[in-house]
Amino acid sequence: MTDIPARPAQTQSPRPPRRLIAAPWHTFSILLIFAYFGFRASLPSSTVAPESGQPNAAHGAVLLKYFLLILSEWGMAYWAWAGVHWRGGNLRDLTGGRWTSWRSVATDLAIAIPFWGVWELTAWLVHRAVERVPAATASYQPPSGFAEVTLWILLSISAGICEEIVFRGYMQKQFQAATGSIAAAVILQGAIFGLAHTYQGWKQVIVIAALGILYGSLAAWRRNLRANMLAHAWSDVFEGWLRSLLGI
Repeated sequence: MTDIPARPAQTQSPRPPRRLIAAPWHTFSILLIFAYFGFRASLPSSTVAPESGQPNAAHGAVLLKYFLLILSEWGMAYWAWAGVHWRGGNLRDLTGGRWTSWRSVATDLAIAIPFWGVWELTAWLVHRAVERVPAATASYQPPSGFAEVTLWILLSISAGICEEIVFRGYMQKQFQAATGSIAAAVILQGAIFGLAHTYQGWKQVIVIAALGILYGSLAAWRRNLRANMLAHAWSDVFEGWLRSLLGI
């Protein structure tokens, strides 16, 4: 009777190491930029107030502020892309791809619209939860006049595209690679998203962090940023201008 050779023991192949989408120093540089500009923005403004008798100077300062914010949004998105590009990645790695047909546009719109409703409900609930927290909240003056409104809409679109690329495209994927957990990545990028808005006051930091986690959950589900960008841009247009215009 011939011996039947024993089957070799099956060894489990080692799991490939998680690869960061950008160098750690690059991520740290983005965090430092957020910390620096968040601190600078929280300082008392030197902008001429409207009641000072120089409305044109105040109007010009608002326009300049919006323009510089638009540049900073695209500058941060470019820096995020640069860090990924140096590791051999591309813009698609951050956004998950572009629209390929009108049907895909309609699909993302059909997701973004009800998501915005969830976004509004979440913002309201978190505001209610923190309304008794003793913290100063920065005052806000909505845009007025054609030039201010136009730049605000451009700023909102820029924020919708660029902040989604930086936080949900770059940060979330970087944290997922570092921790091996999509849940941890969603929470971490949401916390940083909130802290990047410290100039709005600590109550708003809590609210915006919760909304950042909501955005991150949508990006994790969809595996692209298209619906995120639509909802984010529209929410900024509505909250920053239309809400006051409609008196709601």
